[in-house]
Amino acid sequence: MSKMRIDKLLSNMGYGSRKEIKNFIKECLVAINDVIIDDPGFTVQPDKDVITFRNEKVSYKEYIYIMMNKPKGVICATYDPSERTVVDLLPHHIKSRKVFPAGRLDKDTEGLLLITNDGELSHKLLSPKKHVFKKYYAEVLGFIDEDDASLFSEGILLDDGYKTMPATLEIISSGNISKVYISIREGKYHQIKRMFEAIDSKVIYLKRLSIGKLKLDENLKEGEWRELNEEEIKLLKSIE
Repeated sequence: MSKMRIDKLLSNMGYGSRKEIKNFIKECLVAINDVIIDDPGFTVQPDKDVITFRNEKVSYKEYIYIMMNKPKGVICATYDPSERTVVDLLPHHIKSRKVFPAGRLDKDTEGLLLITNDGELSHKLLSPKKHVFKKYYAEVLGFIDEDDASLFSEGILLDDGYKTMPATLEIISSGNISKVYISIREGKYHQIKRMFEAIDSKVIYLKRLSIGKLKLDENLKEGEWRELNEEEIKLLKSIE
């Protein structure tokens, strides 16, 4: 890991603005390898130096990975002048890491959303070439049967003439409102809704359950979030 200015590192970690960090340093609240420093421009190696702030060790992570159970009514963006975004649901010290949603869920769709500042990993997850399946639970109007599942397995022709990649449709129950699982490896605009519209059905509820091997934590209520643990991060990074 490359060297960083200590004021930038602490600011990135959410300990305060660069100006506030400079004042903290003047107040002798920051030490490097047990030596109090007075220079905001002091450079450190985050993976080697021991950094303390107010006598507590600072564990620097270059990247941060957040699992959120996205609620309805919130958009997948970092900023919007009129709408509430998923980043708005996070505290300042997480926002300050310049995080963004890795992929999108529609405003009225719930479920698993990864928020990170790791652009390379985000690109891998979103690339159709990587064949990363995203699994959803859906409730749709109309009777869904195995013939529909066969159509999904061949790819669905959308209203704009685009044919989707093969998808997996698992039927939980069929009726006036059918319940299904669907797995896709693309992320076209409103794709799942448009796929069902193409077979004369309509999605009335949609929730993402997994991205690759990463599954939504069932203990997270709508709008709640937590950082991924090391095992979950390894699952995401194992994508080739």
